[in-house]
Amino acid sequence: MARWILHVDMDAFFASVEQVLDPTLAGRPVIVAGSAEGRGVVSSASYQARRRGVRSAMPTATAKRLCPEGVFLPGRHGLYEDYSRRVVTILRQFTPLVEQASIDEACLDVTGCEHLHRVKRPGDGRQGEAPEGDRAEPTGLSGAVSIARAVKEAVKKQLGLSCSVGVGPNRLLAKMASGLDKPDGLTVIRARDVPRVLWPRPVSVLHGVGPRTESRLRALGVETIGDLARFPVDFLIREFGVGGRYLHDAAHGKDDTPVRPAGDAAEAKSLSRETTFRTDVECLDTVLETLLDLCDQVGRRLRKHGYLGRTVVVKVRRADFTTFTRSKTLDIPTDLGEVIYQEAASILRDVWRAGLRVRLLGVAMANVEPGPGLAAGLFDPGEKLRRVSRAVDRIRDRYGENAVTRARLIKTRGGDREGGSEK
Repeated sequence: MARWILHVDMDAFFASVEQVLDPTLAGRPVIVAGSAEGRGVVSSASYQARRRGVRSAMPTATAKRLCPEGVFLPGRHGLYEDYSRRVVTILRQFTPLVEQASIDEACLDVTGCEHLHRVKRPGDGRQGEAPEGDRAEPTGLSGAVSIARAVKEAVKKQLGLSCSVGVGPNRLLAKMASGLDKPDGLTVIRARDVPRVLWPRPVSVLHGVGPRTESRLRALGVETIGDLARFPVDFLIREFGVGGRYLHDAAHGKDDTPVRPAGDAAEAKSLSRETTFRTDVECLDTVLETLLDLCDQVGRRLRKHGYLGRTVVVKVRRADFTTFTRSKTLDIPTDLGEVIYQEAASILRDVWRAGLRVRLLGVAMANVEPGPGLAAGLFDPGEKLRRVSRAVDRIRDRYGENAVTRARLIKTRGGDREGGSEK
């Protein structure tokens, strides 16, 4: 049986949530970011703002110049996480095989699920009829398309949000399809569509090709995905190492990565938090205070989702916009902000040099695995601290994030940083 995968990509997610909650923002250019006068970057822009040139990751000040009439809002990431969970809850009504790729994206394996949702068969002239030219593979694809329509309708009806859905025989093609007709699109890319649909497109749009890889490919004369597809795999492996195999397969639309639901121990996960300073920071103590705050937030997210992390990753962006990351793997996985901070602070001190000016700071926990839940071992040395952390979590859940704050962080949680972003 052929696999059929859906990739659900929420449209301008943060901005759309704000428009749903405040109907007066409907049809207006909404930009979720730090203050326009500050040092933040755009987290999300409505399509009205995008038509004026505003894009995610753009400096807020640039967005203000491009769209002075825009409605600039600070990010409410707890709110967006809540909506993200509600979206995933809807998706799980269609298949148990749902993998959340980020706060606004998810993959669904709907192979065979048309039977569970009473999808209409091809030839009845109603929803579920196979697309033109697809009579050789009717039931699987037409069923996947019908489920994709039902997903879009359910998300719109229950949450008021639109999403773009890609349908394909694997994750790569489904993801590529979801980006071809935004917003509110539904696009199918079959294996046989790859030469016609993907090969004429710029190589930069191929999932997994970042700016550095794109630059190297262009040096080889590669402008389109089709150009890349014509290179022998052995040549690409010599040029790019193990990544060459991926580039070759991706250019041909091949991908055998399974959809792994949350809780699958084999799933590669990471949780992160980062923030941009209003002005470049040269004081190590100030950066360490901010680092502690970020580690607390990452630990809280780990506990909320029931995970333990094993690898601490610190991200630093300098004043000249160059960025570096360093990581350290723990002997014992953790969900405690204090433990994360100890390792993150050690990493930061190792790389700190006089004259370093920090623009952005981030912390991530990678190699995340399901935690022990509430029934941790009585002899776990971190269990006492974990119980305190959970008590603080409950207070913040009820009264807000700032209901309990470390004394050391009272100043740090004030006005010296822009709103952060979550992954």
